[in-house]
Amino acid sequence: MKNFFTILFLLPFSFVFAQSDILTTKNGNLAIIPVFHAAVILQWDNLNIYIDPDGGAERYKTMKAPDLVLIMHEHSDQLEEATLDGLNLTKTELIAPQKVIDQLKNKAFAKITVLENGKNLTFKNIKIQTVGIYNFPEATARHQKRAGDGYLLNLGDKRVYFSGETGGTPEMRSLKNIDIAFVCMNPPYTMDVEQAAAAVLAFKPAVVYPYHYRQPGNKFSDIEKFRKLVNDKDSKIDVRLRNWYTQL
Repeated sequence: MKNFFTILFLLPFSFVFAQSDILTTKNGNLAIIPVFHAAVILQWDNLNIYIDPDGGAERYKTMKAPDLVLIMHEHSDQLEEATLDGLNLTKTELIAPQKVIDQLKNKAFAKITVLENGKNLTFKNIKIQTVGIYNFPEATARHQKRAGDGYLLNLGDKRVYFSGETGGTPEMRSLKNIDIAFVCMNPPYTMDVEQAAAAVLAFKPAVVYPYHYRQPGNKFSDIEKFRKLVNDKDSKIDVRLRNWYTQL
């Protein structure tokens, strides 16, 4: 899978100098743009999709306004009002769990749609499925069942999974035919690198990005260790390391 992506280049951002990948799909190219922490931009089929926008609106100023915003969870590193306040949302649909909508102060979106865990819907020609997020043990978990959604997006012939804040749940480990996965690893809120690697080795995405890896105290999970743990057991999984924390 080392030639899975056709192009690798530097973004023309004045604020963020992260790497972007281009994937070929049957409906044209898919651009994957790391932004900050859990925030990602997808550009596909003339659509701009913002995942958990965070890190300040300045990071987005050279990008087109979003057609779709997906927010997974009501915590401030997913539902980040200050960033939303600086975006042009007049033609944007928000899709999020009810808990996010309940806490949302910025209602400037053109349309707001609730998508609860266990449900799915279609936006334009993108099928969006939810994947449960929660931690273990459930009795004392920081994220309990139905705390929010992970998302699985079907973009043409490619399946793209965003874990959100979660442990290595059975729902994650049983995923099939995932082309690209974004997997969190920042204990004590989510998995550590060993738990994340074990989960990835269970569902075997073609490509995986470790993201959401900043820990309390501005420490960072060892994503190089994550790559080694995965590739020592399965060298076919393409682990892509990107710097999600430029301009901190």
